[in-house]
Formats: sequence, structure tokens, C-alpha cells
Amino acid sequence: MTDNAPRQLGWGRFTLQFATVLVAYVAATAPPVLLLGQTSSTGLALSTLTGAAGGLLVAWLWLRSDRSVGEAFNLSRPASWSGTLAMALAATVAIAVVMLAGSVVAGMAGFEAPDTAGVMDLVRQGPLQLLLWIVIVAWGSAAFGEELLWRGFLMDRLMRLPGLHGRAVAVVAIQAVLFGLPHLYQGWSGVLVTGTVGLILGWMRLRTGGNLWPLVIAHGLVDTIMLSAGYVDVFAALSG
Repeated sequence: MTDNAPRQLGWGRFTLQFATVLVAYVAATAPPVLLLGQTSSTGLALSTLTGAAGGLLVAWLWLRSDRSVGEAFNLSRPASWSGTLAMALAATVAIAVVMLAGSVVAGMAGFEAPDTAGVMDLVRQGPLQLLLWIVIVAWGSAAFGEELLWRGFLMDRLMRLPGLHGRAVAVVAIQAVLFGLPHLYQGWSGVLVTGTVGLILGWMRLRTGGNLWPLVIAHGLVDTIMLSAGYVDVFAALSG
């Protein structure tokens, strides 16, 4: 192995890396909430960004130690921006369908629909809050933060583990489960819907050879659409 080759990764080192990234993420969400209050829309939006920044910093330090930053955080220029945008738009449509159909399927399966009322109450406090959530949450912490952490850092780490190396389907499935579980606050239907979205995004990462731009764009577009639709209560208007 050359000095510049990625460092081999074992299960113990992976567990330590993943745990410290999660701890850093959770700890970094606290300052905005403590300063602005637990009911502040601005504070909660900023907390998602500081959380993502904290997690990404620790992830970057681990990747730098393992000489894997470029492969995990692959935001290099795509071979074709038009192809990238086309893939992102296709994924946006697919993810939007999954999220919209999730409520129907959840009801048929006996689950309650994903509970996003708390978030939408914060977003509906005014047009400036909507803009804040789109910029900070949809594009900052979700599109860039979550894609770099889950499809970038986590999938790179999983693909290097003994027993998972070369098993792309297993890697995509594991990261989707781990991506869905933190959304348990939305109920089990939220976990299932988000996990399905994770499957789509994980598959996309494989298709792009690791380039994260289509995933970032798709994630940002989906969250922008959902926040905007929730702000004007499109779903209630359609059902009425």
C-alpha cells in the first residue's frame, strides 16, 4: 500500500467513526436552540445547519486520517452538467412520488401518515421563515449536509468494511435503514418513507460512480418543493 492509498477500515474503527460523527452532530445542534429558544423557528433551522457542520467536521477528520476525503466527499465537476441535472430531476420526481404515496400506503398498512405538522408550523410563521428554511435546511443541512454524511461518508465507510466490500446492494440497504431511523419522530411511516428515499439516493450514488452532485440537487429540490407546498397548505387544498 502506498502512502497515498486509502487506509484499511475494520469494524471497530468504523463503529468509532460513526459514533463520534453522530455525537458531534447532536452536540452541535444545541447552541442555536440554547441561544434562541426551543420554540424559535430560526433557532431550530440554524440547529440543523450547525448539527450538519459538526458531523461533517468530525467525518472530514476521520476521512482525512484514512486518506479518503476525495472519494467520500466527491463534489468534483461532473462529466456532464446536463446529464447531472436530468438525473437529479428524475430522482426529484421519483422521491416526490414516494413521499406523497407514503401517506396513502401508510394508511393502508395501518400506520399513521408521517407527522410533519411541527415543522410546517415553524415554516408557516411567515415568508422570511419559509425562505430561511429553504436556504438553511433544504439546501444547507439536508441537501449538502445529509448527502455528504449519509451517501458520502457512510457509504464510503461501509464499502470498505470486511464482508461488505463489493456488496453494493447490502451497502445501499444498510445506509437506507440508518438514514430512516432518525426520522422516528415522524412515526414508523416516516422511517419507512425516508428509508425508501435513502434507497433511491444510495442507488443514485452507485450510478454516478460516487459523484454527489445529482443527489445534492435532487435532495434540495424535493425539500424545497415540500416546504413550499406545506407553507401554502397545498395538500389540504387538494383534499378539500
